Amino acid sequence: MDGSKPDARPGGVVGVLALAGIVAALMQTLVVPLIGDLPKLLDTTASNASWVITATLLAGAVATPVAGRLGDTLGKRRVLLASVVPLVAGSVVCALASSVVPMIVGRGLQGLGMGVVPLGISLLRDILPPERLGGSIALMSASMGVGGALGLPFSAAVAENADWRVLFWVAAGLSLLVGVLILRLVPAGRRAAAPGRFDLPGALGLGTGLVALLLAVSKGANWGWGSATTLGLLAAAVVVLLAWGAWELRTPDPLVDLRVTARPVVLMTNAASVLVGFAMYAQSLVVPQLFQLPEATGYGLGQSMMAMGLWMAPAGLMMMVLAPLGAKLSAARGPKVTLSLGALVISAGYGSSLALMGSTWGLLAVTLVCNTGVGLAYGAMPALIMGAVPQEETASANSFNTLMRSIGTSVSAAVIGVVLAQMTTTLGGHALPSEDGFRVAMLIGCGVGLVAAAVAALIPARPVAGPADAADAGTEGNGTAAVRASAGAGAEAPA
Repeated sequence: MDGSKPDARPGGVVGVLALAGIVAALMQTLVVPLIGDLPKLLDTTASNASWVITATLLAGAVATPVAGRLGDTLGKRRVLLASVVPLVAGSVVCALASSVVPMIVGRGLQGLGMGVVPLGISLLRDILPPERLGGSIALMSASMGVGGALGLPFSAAVAENADWRVLFWVAAGLSLLVGVLILRLVPAGRRAAAPGRFDLPGALGLGTGLVALLLAVSKGANWGWGSATTLGLLAAAVVVLLAWGAWELRTPDPLVDLRVTARPVVLMTNAASVLVGFAMYAQSLVVPQLFQLPEATGYGLGQSMMAMGLWMAPAGLMMMVLAPLGAKLSAARGPKVTLSLGALVISAGYGSSLALMGSTWGLLAVTLVCNTGVGLAYGAMPALIMGAVPQEETASANSFNTLMRSIGTSVSAAVIGVVLAQMTTTLGGHALPSEDGFRVAMLIGCGVGLVAAAVAALIPARPVAGPADAADAGTEGNGTAAVRASAGAGAEAPA
């Protein structure tokens, strides 16, 4: 252990780490109610204002795998504290910003703190007793949904009734509180006995490739999918990521151990994570618009931003409610079963939307079903990953899995954005997404959920441990034994 506190209370540790995840998720939805007003507030164009969203996405994608590797080598608690610093600093910069450039800088700094969730999940493996691990992992995973659920109505309420800068001052205060609680209550956990050198070329290569890829995906609709800029970025992403992969396979201390990620359990779980991330995000793009579009369209529900946030809040909280159930299911049947079931539930939620999207209560039901599936799936992924990787690579592997989900959400935004932009209707001289466009988007989410379930079903199974296996597992250390116990039939042992 690295300065660990043996007298730390597990419940308090889980609560602090879950709060950290909620605050990190809050950063992502913080500016949603301000999107339409940002050009006026920052005296800029709508195109420039969109970078306020993109900056957080790009910074988070680059920082997450780096934070994971540093957590394994320097200590997870230390890197968690380091990740809180840009959350606080970025929030303060945004609160003081009066033009678009400092706002983009601040939002980029906030993105650098997005590694707190995979770091927190990995730290749980180091410090919790076996019987607490499965439920705590699921609870930590669910914190992202809770943050998003609370963020929308809170941000909308502030945006409608107070100075928008209050949003960022509150975010700074919450981030600072999280840092103090981590410092006071969270043990250090384990770190690699011989961590080796930090792979700076690998970090730069992965960062460059991800920025090129995500820029092309997130901005392709604005720039044109056939434009030289979009195609050039996609080509650059392919070349850089291939070169990065070759480097990672040769270097003795890689940022991401590609040989471990190529293990069947890890590879298939990451593939399913991309698909679940896609399916999860599609409804986040569709449902808010359906709530807020005018009733004159015939399918819009005419709700305010505040009302929309309140209607969607229960769905995010559902992820937290389902966390213990998902953990029990994983313990009994294995996280592979939980992941497959979660993907099927997501698909069922999208399918039900075809009959329920005409009313507020119907859309509430759709979001509740979809987020029930997301909660089950998100809680199962870390258990699968941690059951198949060495303990000294836990944070790195979890961070890479989180990155796969982020890529899925980015692709979802691009695909659903194209569908809604191409299938439009006109109201009062303005082009709006048509009802058929929303239905097609929901059908895409339904189909991707089914594919995710099929991929999850292909994850190699590990036989349920018998008494002899359990005895052997007891010699492996608290984290590995606990994860394998919770994995049951759903994960294979590390090679």
